[in-house]
Amino acid sequence: MIMAATTLADRTVIRLAGEDVRGFAQGLVTSDVAGDLPVWAGLLSPQGKCLFDFLVWADGDDLLLDCEAAAADDLIRRLSIYRLRRPIRIERDPSLAIHWSMESGGTADPRLPELGHRWLGPADDPASGWLEHRLRLGVCEGRAELGELLWLECNAAELNGVSFSKGCFVGQENTARMNWRQKVNRRLVVVETDTPGPRTRVHYPGLGLAVEHRRVDDLGRALRPDWLARSLEAAVSE
Repeated sequence: MIMAATTLADRTVIRLAGEDVRGFAQGLVTSDVAGDLPVWAGLLSPQGKCLFDFLVWADGDDLLLDCEAAAADDLIRRLSIYRLRRPIRIERDPSLAIHWSMESGGTADPRLPELGHRWLGPADDPASGWLEHRLRLGVCEGRAELGELLWLECNAAELNGVSFSKGCFVGQENTARMNWRQKVNRRLVVVETDTPGPRTRVHYPGLGLAVEHRRVDDLGRALRPDWLARSLEAAVSE
């Protein structure tokens, strides 16, 4: 029997179970988890800088966080700080893996439909092609690419990673102020290059791509997929 190769091996699932886990998460993360799921969300510092990013799924009354495996234990510790005495369990769920396919199955990625489809289930063989596909669409994720950057500089508004109508979340004040002022002076972008430069956060030499943090007036050779180009054009016209 040939197994499907759809598992994103660098991702893992954290389960939040217990009393009113949606209410607990709603006051912490950047996206609205009280409605339809999945959504892409961040857990920020009080200053509005990205500490973790993840997709949030529903499983009955529980929430499942589709997150970077290397960051999972730190994310669990951070969430546990906010839990206080609430009767909520926050732990990895080894029975589930994250799956991805370009063609079919699962749910369209909430960040961008062109990213393909995702679903949760028992692990199969590792998927191939996800990293380059994601980067060619200009979408960044994980602590190495996003960590300690202001959430709107991570293109969160364009990729459906923030709600400005749901109420408070950690880092909301600075994030909302930037949005209201339309002052996103820097962006996280993907650049075709064989040589990392001073603004490079992560270089992928095997792909000839790098993730860079650049001023919007100095994007140079950065890839400009339609979703980013539209936002940049709108900012210039205002």
